Amino acid sequence: MSASATLQRIDASGIHTVRVAWCDLHGQLRSKSIMASDLQSFMTQGLGMVGTLMLKDTSDHTAFKVFEPDQFTQLADSARFAGASNLVLKPDFSTDPAPLYPLPWSPGSAWLFAQPFFADGTPAPFDSRRVLQVALDTLKREAGYAMRCGLEIEFHIYKIEDEQAALVPEAAAWPGLSPRVSLLHPGYQLLSDAYTDRCHAPLDIVRQTALGLGLPLTSLEIEFGPSQFEAVFDVQDALAAADQMVRFTNGVRQALRRAGYHATFMCRPPFPQIMSSGWHLHQSLVDVTTGEALCPSAPTHQHYLAGLLAHGRAMSALAAPSVSSYARYQPGVLAPHTVSWGTDNRAAMLRLLSNRIENRVGEPMANPYLYIASQIYAGLDGMARQLVPPMASDPTASALPTSLAEALVELLADEVYSRGFGSDFVRYYHHIKRFEIARYEAADDKTEWIRREYFNRF
Repeated sequence: MSASATLQRIDASGIHTVRVAWCDLHGQLRSKSIMASDLQSFMTQGLGMVGTLMLKDTSDHTAFKVFEPDQFTQLADSARFAGASNLVLKPDFSTDPAPLYPLPWSPGSAWLFAQPFFADGTPAPFDSRRVLQVALDTLKREAGYAMRCGLEIEFHIYKIEDEQAALVPEAAAWPGLSPRVSLLHPGYQLLSDAYTDRCHAPLDIVRQTALGLGLPLTSLEIEFGPSQFEAVFDVQDALAAADQMVRFTNGVRQALRRAGYHATFMCRPPFPQIMSSGWHLHQSLVDVTTGEALCPSAPTHQHYLAGLLAHGRAMSALAAPSVSSYARYQPGVLAPHTVSWGTDNRAAMLRLLSNRIENRVGEPMANPYLYIASQIYAGLDGMARQLVPPMASDPTASALPTSLAEALVELLADEVYSRGFGSDFVRYYHHIKRFEIARYEAADDKTEWIRREYFNRF
């Protein structure tokens, strides 16, 4: 019935091309463009996708030796991925009709979201959206709560001055060159109304894109750094909020690119005098029986808060997944640098607000499904063990990790995350990120590596 309703909607809306889309480990959309007239078979049989798309680092290098069985032993499902075998994308029919989003910047085209399965119908184990679905089911089953999330995302937009130099065949590389860009505003004037007016054209594209994709955008703001902006979204159920983050980051980059702008959601673009971008994740728990939000003064809420703190260092590996993001964790820059909490302290990792917790540890490159799932498993552990948070703004609080490598060590050693995410998933994530770090460490020019790896792609 959902397939039929989706096909009818496509036919009625004049959509001729459907991008069957899936979110990869790094928050990037992968898609195949299917003609609307050929969608019937996809709805019933699925769509083939090369399995190595689940095994790639941020540059698209496959981090596992899938063609060398003797060396491809890191995954419990290695045999299913060996030889770059196919997975099958199937539409998400948990809603009726399936999630179809006409693209405001590409008339006649739409995203139709899907999730990967093995050929025998078994769900692919490393699909990050499924990871969050399992975490939310666990939260409901073990504690009787659902989660609501609000998104507050900082990012940068630049004007493209020269893209052709990066596109000549002789300049082709892996990853490729990024375009030459200029600033939209010089920065260091937070919430400047003059800058808002100066940037009206790209901000209007962001607004139209967000609203056109069905996102609950509440504000667009001038952030402190040069060419830096912030988007704020209303509270939604956790899975919907994660889906919306994927649509926002991927959609805004595409829409702005068509208009001659380069948007990046990497934490620290590779320029001097830049300000880091954060992703502040607002979260609250809701009783699934009564629908009432858990009061921040309730003991259970305090246990949840303490759980977030107990796993804060390991959590950073999922919330800040790039090698460039850890320079953000330092004093005096409106960003957290310790695993601490406060009621109105932006140097703390967590802010306890009137009806929610704001976690400030994340960066906008984080995969939203994994970032949100990391909150659930940490909070559940705090509730299960009835942990008590330390004093607010504790001067003895541990520092956040200073590098992705350090954060990965914490993640690998965290038994709660190994149980929650599954030890196979933690080892899988750790391997891919270590593969990425090794390439960074081998680079002669670290800034150029970051420019190609993150700035051009994220």
